[in-house]
Amino acid sequence: MDNFVVSARKYRPTTFASVVGQEHITRTLKNAIVTGQLPQAFLFCGPRGVGKTTCARILAKTINCEHRTPDGEACNECENCRSFNEGASMSIFELDAASNNSVDNMRELVKQVYIPPQMGKYKVYIIDEVHMLSQAAFNAFLKTLEEPPAYAKFILATTEKHKIIPTILSRCQVFDFKRIENSDIVRHLKFVADSENVKYEEDALEIIATKAEGGLRDALSIFDQLVNFTQGNLTRQGCLENLNILDSEYYFRLVDYLRAGNISQSLLLYQEIIGKGFGGQHFLTGLCEHFRNLMVSLDPQTLPLIDGGDALRQHYGQQAQQCGLPLLLNYLNTTSDYEFRFREANNKNLFVEVCLMKLASVVIPQG
Repeated sequence: MDNFVVSARKYRPTTFASVVGQEHITRTLKNAIVTGQLPQAFLFCGPRGVGKTTCARILAKTINCEHRTPDGEACNECENCRSFNEGASMSIFELDAASNNSVDNMRELVKQVYIPPQMGKYKVYIIDEVHMLSQAAFNAFLKTLEEPPAYAKFILATTEKHKIIPTILSRCQVFDFKRIENSDIVRHLKFVADSENVKYEEDALEIIATKAEGGLRDALSIFDQLVNFTQGNLTRQGCLENLNILDSEYYFRLVDYLRAGNISQSLLLYQEIIGKGFGGQHFLTGLCEHFRNLMVSLDPQTLPLIDGGDALRQHYGQQAQQCGLPLLLNYLNTTSDYEFRFREANNKNLFVEVCLMKLASVVIPQG
């Protein structure tokens, strides 16, 4: 049985051009490489799974490349590039600060820094989860970070910049990575699916992107899981079932019932949702989000703020115009209040039903 390689590793970017959704970072790094204006220390910060460590590795490889392209990319053919790609580089070191966070670990690293590189122009130290270093370890690292040898470069990565002490921050060039847009995640998932001969519905990829909340690594992990669940045929329904996501169509139907003042159908639909295993808190949170999306959809300028494809946005836009701002404000205020008080309710099922009855009884004066 062949060794399976998860998509997040198999399709990890190896050049700046292949990094997804962080053009503002990659452009700056490439310009710094081309002009030779490289700081002694970089700090990459941002949410998990958005490319911090990947960019650190690409940067480390590229600055040691012997035949860089004119636009600042590594050639992937020279001895330094090959040794890095094979995991055998003698000039690039990775340290996980989560498990090597003591002052002794940092003192050992500092000793190694002053040994010149055996290959390449620079010795590069990538320190992941740097916020996990102890106070003593930070202090031991401080002087070396401020005045390192000319051949030493440090790339620090963290998900929690606020935990980095100011004296470290002031010695680094800080790069803030952002959540990756759903459209960029979907585009990359299409590439992976086509490469793996996986059949897919575009709606299914939209659901994966939304579930990943801006993290490409999470999206690829979910993708692998769903490929197994659906046996290589990603469908919208299969994704909803496996990820335990409440289909937005339920909320669209519910709002139609509420607008019509149809209490009985609203309650029946809620019981259908409960029967699928979703709790009242989950339902109310989703309903609040649905009303928020409808309010955003009232203005075409803010319609792009909706996570989803064009068809979903169009559906939101149509229902938003049918409701109007006063009704949506009333709905959102009422539902938010019930969601906030949900934990205090003794009979939670009845509590949600009362909320729906109240929503279905809303009357907005015309004119």
